[in-house]
Amino acid sequence: MHLLAATPGVVNDGSEAVDLGQDPADIVVLTAADTEIACLSTARARLGPGLPALRLANLTRLGHHYSVDLYADAVLSRARLIVVRLLGGRSYWPHGLDRITEVARRTGALVALLPGDAHPDPDPDLAERSTLPASDLHRLWQYLVHGGVDNAAHFLRRCADLLGAPGFSDWREPAPLPPAGRHGPAPAGARPVAALVFYRALAQAGDLAVIEAVREALDAEGLDTLAVFVTSLKDPVAAAILGEVLTETPPDLILNLTGFAVATAANDRASPFTAHDVPVIQAVLASGSAEMWREGQHGLMARDIAMAVTLPEMDGRVFSRAISFKGLHRWDAASQVDVTGHVPEPDRVAFIAALCARWVALRRTPASDRRVAIILANYPNKDGRLGNGVGLDTPAGTVRVLDALAEAGYRVDNRPADGATLMTHLRAGPTNALEARGAREIRVLLDLEPYRAALSRLPAEAQAEIIDRWGAPEDDPSFLPARGGFALSVMVMGHVAVGIQPARGYHIDPVSSYHDPALIPPHGYLAVYVWIREVFGAHAVVHMGKHGNLEWLPGKSLALSAACWPEAVLGPMPHLYPFIVNDPGEGSQAKRRAQAVIIDHLTPPLTRAESYGPLRDLERLVDEYHEAAGVDPRRLRVLREEILSLAETSGLAADLGLPPAREAACDEGAAEALAALDNHLCELKELQIRDGLHVFGVSPDGEQRTDLLLALARPPRGDRPGDASLIRALAEDLGLDVDPLDTADLGRPWTGPRPTVLADLLSDPWRSAGDTVERLEALARALVAGAAAPDPVWTASRAVLDHVRAVLTPAVDACGGREIAGLLAGLDGRFVPPGPSGAPTRGKPDVLPTGRNFFSVDGRRVPTPAAWTLGWRAATLLIERHARDHGDWPRAVALSAWGTANMRTGGDDIAQALALMGARPQWEPASGRVVGFEILPLSVLDRPRVDVTLRISGFFRDAFPAQVDLVDSAARAIAALEDEPPDLNPLAARVRADAARLEREGVAPDEARRRAGHRVFGARPGAYGAGLQALIDEKGWETDADLAAAYVAWGGYAYGDGAAGTTARDLFESRLARVDAVIHNQDNREHDILDSDDYYQFAGGLTAAVRTLSGQQPAVYHGDHSRPESPRARTLDEEIARVVRARAANPKWIAGVMRHGYKGAFEIAATVDYLFAFAATARCVKDHHFDLLFDAYLEDEAVRDFMQGANPDALREMASRFQEALDRGLWKPRRNDTEPRLAALLGDEPEAT
Repeated sequence: MHLLAATPGVVNDGSEAVDLGQDPADIVVLTAADTEIACLSTARARLGPGLPALRLANLTRLGHHYSVDLYADAVLSRARLIVVRLLGGRSYWPHGLDRITEVARRTGALVALLPGDAHPDPDPDLAERSTLPASDLHRLWQYLVHGGVDNAAHFLRRCADLLGAPGFSDWREPAPLPPAGRHGPAPAGARPVAALVFYRALAQAGDLAVIEAVREALDAEGLDTLAVFVTSLKDPVAAAILGEVLTETPPDLILNLTGFAVATAANDRASPFTAHDVPVIQAVLASGSAEMWREGQHGLMARDIAMAVTLPEMDGRVFSRAISFKGLHRWDAASQVDVTGHVPEPDRVAFIAALCARWVALRRTPASDRRVAIILANYPNKDGRLGNGVGLDTPAGTVRVLDALAEAGYRVDNRPADGATLMTHLRAGPTNALEARGAREIRVLLDLEPYRAALSRLPAEAQAEIIDRWGAPEDDPSFLPARGGFALSVMVMGHVAVGIQPARGYHIDPVSSYHDPALIPPHGYLAVYVWIREVFGAHAVVHMGKHGNLEWLPGKSLALSAACWPEAVLGPMPHLYPFIVNDPGEGSQAKRRAQAVIIDHLTPPLTRAESYGPLRDLERLVDEYHEAAGVDPRRLRVLREEILSLAETSGLAADLGLPPAREAACDEGAAEALAALDNHLCELKELQIRDGLHVFGVSPDGEQRTDLLLALARPPRGDRPGDASLIRALAEDLGLDVDPLDTADLGRPWTGPRPTVLADLLSDPWRSAGDTVERLEALARALVAGAAAPDPVWTASRAVLDHVRAVLTPAVDACGGREIAGLLAGLDGRFVPPGPSGAPTRGKPDVLPTGRNFFSVDGRRVPTPAAWTLGWRAATLLIERHARDHGDWPRAVALSAWGTANMRTGGDDIAQALALMGARPQWEPASGRVVGFEILPLSVLDRPRVDVTLRISGFFRDAFPAQVDLVDSAARAIAALEDEPPDLNPLAARVRADAARLEREGVAPDEARRRAGHRVFGARPGAYGAGLQALIDEKGWETDADLAAAYVAWGGYAYGDGAAGTTARDLFESRLARVDAVIHNQDNREHDILDSDDYYQFAGGLTAAVRTLSGQQPAVYHGDHSRPESPRARTLDEEIARVVRARAANPKWIAGVMRHGYKGAFEIAATVDYLFAFAATARCVKDHHFDLLFDAYLEDEAVRDFMQGANPDALREMASRFQEALDRGLWKPRRNDTEPRLAALLGDEPEAT
C-alpha cells in the first residue's frame, strides 16, 4: 500500500489543556516520576540559593499539545538546560520532544533526553536529539537511575556546572545504591508472613505513608509484614536479592505494589516470586487523585491499567484494588512545583489486608477443614438452563471437581454419582424460577437478622440503593414470611456447598427493569453470598464456567470501592473461576472486578460438519447429474428438475437466493443454480462444528481427541515447518494445486492429479475441488489418529505430524489433569501459573495445556499490524459486497465491537473501523505500541470514505480506553477535512450538517462540533450489555419499537474527546437512523452465532434499532474472520442459514450434545432461544429454519425422549419458545399440525403472548 501522501493524526483523549503557571528558569527538569520530583526538590533546598533557578514539572501534566505549547513559550524558551526523563521513548511524548528540539535550535539551550527506565542500553533516538556529550547524558541518567536525595543533589550540581555556575564543580559521580533490600523490622514471631514488595524510589523519596498503612492493616489481620524495596522486578540484581530475602523468610503470600511484568506474551520468564508457590496479590498505587476515583466510574487511568493491571497479569498476579492515590505533600515555591506522593485510602488498605488474610487462612487450613462454595450460573432464569457454562458440561465438570476434592482430603458428603444426579438434587430445591419456588424443598434458610446485620455493614450508599430499588428485605420473592428467612438455592455436602447463582433481578419486576442497565441486585441475591461468607464460612468460592453475573454488577470498571456491587456481594474472598480459554475478555472482567484466579479450561472438540439427510441426498443427485453429463445426457433435465425441486422444498434455494425450480428451466439459469448449490453443499460439509462439550478436568479421548488434534493442526500456527497447516502440507507433498483452507469455490471441477492414496480413501465420486479437500481431510485424520503412516517423501507433512505428536498431542492430553491440578493449587492457597489466552484452533495452540491463570493482550499494541492487515481486507471485502448487492457504496455503517474479540485478535474490529473511514494506525517501531494514526488519501482508498458508528461493549470501554480515543480522534480528523467532496467523505458532510443543526438549536459552535463528531457509543459507565436479554427471555416486548428503545437506552452514551459516557441518546438515534449497513464480526469457529445471547443482543439489537429509526431494514453483515488470511463478508441471513444446517440441525452435533445429558438438552433449547431472538430482532430467520429445528428436536422421537428424560424443563421451555414464534408471526410452519403438537408438549392450549 502506498502511504507517502498520508496525513498524520494525533490521538486526543479529550483532556483539557493546562497552564502550569511557572516562571522561566535556567534549568528545567521534566519527569513522570513524582518520587524524582520529591528527591530533586529536597536536594535543591539542601544546595541553597546559589543554585541556578530550577523548574520541576511532571510530564503527565503536559499531555495536551496546547499545554506543551504554552510551557514551551513561557518556560522552555528561556531555559539554558532542559532535562527530560521519558519512560517509553519518543512515542510517548512526540509533540513535546519536537517543541524542545525546536526551542533548543533557536535558543542554543542544552538538551538532555534521558530514558525513563534503567535498561542498560540507551535510547538512540533520545540520544540523537540531545545536545550534551554522551558521557554527560549517561552521567545525568545514572544519577536518576540510582536515585535518592544525594544523587539528586549531585545531579543538580552537575547541571549547574554545565551552565558555568560558580561553586558547583565539586560534583561526584553517580553513587550506586542497593537495588533491593529490607525495609523496617523483619518478622520475628510465629504469625503468618506477608511479603510486601514496593519500589525503592518510594523509600528514597520518603513517600512511605502507604507502606506503613499496609503494614498496620496486615498486623491488624494477624499477619507479619516482610517489606522489601526493589528498583524493578526485571533488574536481575534486585530480583536475586529479593529471592534471597524471601528464601530466608518464606512468606505465606506476596503483596506486590510494583508495576509491569517480568514475563511478556511471547516470553514466559519466571518472576522472582514464582519459586515460592504462594499467591501474589497485585495492588495499585494509582497515579490519579482520590477525588477523581471517588467521583468517576472508570476506576483507573489508562496508564495505570496498562502498567499496574494488564502487564502484571502476565506474571499470574491476582489483581485486587487501588490502595492509594496521588495527593499534595507540599508546595516547593523555589521550583514552583507541587511535591506529591501516595496518600493511602484507609478502607481500600483494609480490604487488601483482609483479602491477604483470607488467602493465608485458606493456605493454612487443612484440606479436611476447608469450606468451599461452588456456584453454578443460571441464565435465562429457567430450570432448563441451570449450570450455564460456555462450551462446558457444567454438571459433569462439577462432579469431577467434587471427586477431586474428596480425593484431596476435603470433606464431601453424599457426593452425586454423576451430573444427572447433581441436577436432580439442585432442581428439587428453590431455583430462580419464581413460579415454582413455593413447592420446592427448602434445604438452606438465611434468617432475617443475620441478613440485616450484613446489610447494615455495607456502605450507606449501597444500603440506600438496594432498599430504594427493591424495598425491604421481606419484600424479596425468595423471602419466606412463614419461615422468617430467605430460601436459598444451595445444597450442602459436608464442607462443600453447591449452589445456583441468584438472578440479577430483571425477572422480578420486568416492566420497570428492562431499561435499567445498572440494575441493583435484589436482597435475595445478596442473601446467598451473605450465607456463603458468614454462615457457611467458606474459605473460597468457585464460580463454575463462563460466566456468572457477579463480575457484571454495577460499579466502577476496576479498582472498586466498597459501594461497588461486586465487592459488596463477594467481599474479600479468595475466588477461583474455571473459565473457557478462548475468552480472555470476559475472564479478565472476573479477574479485575472480582479478584478471580482463572483456571482456564479446554474448548469443546471440533469436527467437520459433513453431510446428512437432504444435504446428502442433494449431494448424491448432483454427483449423479455430473456423471450423466458425460454418459447419458438425456437424464440431465430430469435430474436437474429433481435437484432444483429438492433444493426448493428443503429451503436451500431460499438460503442461496436461487430462482424457483420452474424459473430455472433454461440451461444457463440451471447451470448457475446448480453451481451455487454444489459450492454451498461443499462449504457446509467442511464447516467446523463442536462435537459435544468439554468436561472440566477430563481430556478428550477417542474420536473427539483425534478431531481436536486435527482442528489444531488445520490452520498455520507459525513460521517453522512443523507449524504449517497439515492439510496444506499434504496438498504440497501430493503435488495438488489447491489451498484446502480456501472454501470460496469448492464446487469447481477438479482437473488436477488424483493420487492413489486419496483415490482409495473414499468411495464417493471425486469430481470437484471440494471432493479433493474432503479426501485431504480424511487422510489427515487417518494420519493424526495413527491409522495411516505418512510416505517418507512427504517432508512437509512429516514435519507437521512430528509436531502434532511431540507438542500438540501431549498438550491436549495434559489438559484434564492440569485443570484439576490448577484448581486444587488455588484452593491450597498456592500460586496458579499464568498462561496465554485465545482460540486454540485459530492458530493459538500455545494456550495449551489449560489449567492456568490466563492473561490477555497488552492493549498498548492494539490494533496490531496483523490485525490492521485483516481489518483492511475485511473492510474492502465488505464494501465490495455491499456495492455488488446494492449497486452503491455504503455511506454509513454501524459496527458492533466486543472487548473480548479484540483481545483475541489484537484489534480486528478496531482496524476495520479505521480502514472503513480511511485511516491507518501508526506504530512505534521498537515496541510495537500504537502512537497515532494517519489519514489515507482518497487516491489510495480508491473509493469513498465510510461514516462509521462504533457501538462498543462495556468491557471494551473498560479494557481499551486508548482505542476509544484512537477511533474518535481519527473520525474527528477525517471530519475536519474540508477539501474532500461530500460524496467521497460522507463523514465530514454529516458532521457539518449535524453541527449546523445543533447551532440552530442554540448550542455553542465548538460544543456543536464536538457533539456532532461523536462516533463511539456504549453502555453507561459501570454498566454492561445491550439490554435485550431480559426483554426477550421474559417476553417483555410487543413491537420493534420496544426492542429498539431498549437497545438505544442501554447504548446511548457517547465516548471520546473527553466524553466518558455522556448521555447522548438523541445523537445515537441520529447516527443509527442514517445507517446503510450493520456489521458484526466473528473471529473463530469454536462457537457460532446460535451459541450465545450476545450475538443477537448486539447484532440483532442494532439491526432492530436501525430498522425502527430509519424505517427500513438495513443490510446486515456477519464478518467471518476465523481464517485471518482469508476473511469473508457474508450477510447475517447467510450465516444463520449456514449455522442452522451445518450445526444446529445436524444429527452429528445433536448426538454430540446428547452425550452430556442435562447440559446437552440445555444446549439444544438454547439454540432455539437464540434463533428465535434473531428472528425477533434482525428479521433474518426464514420459516424453514424453524422447521428444520422443530423436525430435528421435537419430531425426532429419540431426541425428544432424550430431552424428556435428561432435562424435561428444557423440553417444555423449547416448546414454549416455538409456540411464541408462532404467536408472534415469526414462523409459519410447513406442517399444519404444528400447533396441536406443541400444545400436547406444553400440556395445555397454545399460550398467548
